[in-house]
Amino acid sequence: MGAGAERPLVDGRHGTADPDELYARGKAMRESAPPASHDHEAAGARRPDALDFVESSNEGRLENLIPLRIGRMASSPFAFFRGAAGLMAADLADAPVSGLDAQLCGDAHAANFGLYGTPEGNIVMDINDFDETVPGPWEWDLKRLSASLVLAGREGGVSESDCLESAEDAVKSYRRTMRGLAELPFLRSWNALPDSSVLSKAKAHDLIDDFEEAADKARKNTSAKVTAKWTRHLDDHETGTRRHRFVEDPPVLTHVDDATVDAVHEGLRSYVDTLRESRRNLIARYRMSDVAFRVVGTGSVGLRSYVALLHGNEDEDLVLQVKEARPSALAGYLDLPPAEHQGERIVRGARLVQAETDILLGWTTIGGRGFIVRQFRNLKGDIDPTELRGNHLDDYGRLAGALLARAHARSIHPRLLAGYFAEDEDLDEAIGRFAVRYADQTEADHAALVTAIEQGRFPAELDD
Repeated sequence: MGAGAERPLVDGRHGTADPDELYARGKAMRESAPPASHDHEAAGARRPDALDFVESSNEGRLENLIPLRIGRMASSPFAFFRGAAGLMAADLADAPVSGLDAQLCGDAHAANFGLYGTPEGNIVMDINDFDETVPGPWEWDLKRLSASLVLAGREGGVSESDCLESAEDAVKSYRRTMRGLAELPFLRSWNALPDSSVLSKAKAHDLIDDFEEAADKARKNTSAKVTAKWTRHLDDHETGTRRHRFVEDPPVLTHVDDATVDAVHEGLRSYVDTLRESRRNLIARYRMSDVAFRVVGTGSVGLRSYVALLHGNEDEDLVLQVKEARPSALAGYLDLPPAEHQGERIVRGARLVQAETDILLGWTTIGGRGFIVRQFRNLKGDIDPTELRGNHLDDYGRLAGALLARAHARSIHPRLLAGYFAEDEDLDEAIGRFAVRYADQTEADHAALVTAIEQGRFPAELDD
């Protein structure tokens, strides 16, 4: 290559190609997977029986918490959907795809978009769950988001036409955002923060009040608030000192034995090495005071999940979540090699996808199992999609679609997808129809679970 010629910095990346060539390459992929092909049947050829899926997904979980997991999944079709990412992966395994892969959230349903604080204390909204993250077809995340909006809307009493519109508008917003990112300088598109300004960009003006209310709550959601609610200074009669300890609130928060405390402590010591260097110095200033077991989520119920209470400067407390990391439910349908460490898989996926990641996000191993470690509830909040009405759900769909596009643009060149979309609105209606069809399928799966509980096949417990 002679002087003055353009030279790639990294071989084999899309960035080495001419932008017009990338657009043309993406547009050519419409021939093998035209937008209309995404309007396909809900149930895929590799779909297992829904009840068999639920049963197999309980394997490896703590037996005493399985009834609680079943109870939460049975509470509504949307709750069932939240616990069944692997079932949808089976349904999508043989569906048409463009051939363009992104780093997937893997479980991009509407309740997995939340608010959290940046290191500077700014409140942003982004995807906030990466348990299933793997490289895969971008369509999988978008279809899961769209179907979840229909289910969330139905649970909230939204009209069927508004549910469909919210699903279609999520796709439309995804397309428009991706096309916009394709035109921006790389540094601007990469560093675009999903703060409150994203509402205007996504044309989600009706959500302004919902966003501000959730942001106000997030600002108050600190480790100090958690410790004020869940911990007490208790007298330790053996040592004659006062210990800062979690107070039980079963079944959600329970004490663990000394062996578990020791194992979590050792796990946190090795976790420090997974942080960036300056953050290792930060976390090293804290001292661990207590560990408790805490039940979280719907799909995660039954996994080993701990909260660790750390003491810092003066009256400062820090609460870390130490959560078991299982293999992604999508991996078996994407012909991916096994991850060497499931916690590392999740953390690296989050770091690639999120605009700003928790500065204390890392991974560790405890008892031969992979775990992720992150701050617990620090400046975190959410907008519950099941409580949104009409135009607000539609705006939420546009917001989530824009956030998903920004997340995918970190791992797939937006020029490729801009070419695939090529100003075509057929995709919106195609995925919208699929979303309604998949919501119907999920309602049938949920009904089957409720019947199986009534017939005694599954034990179920309800939250207090």
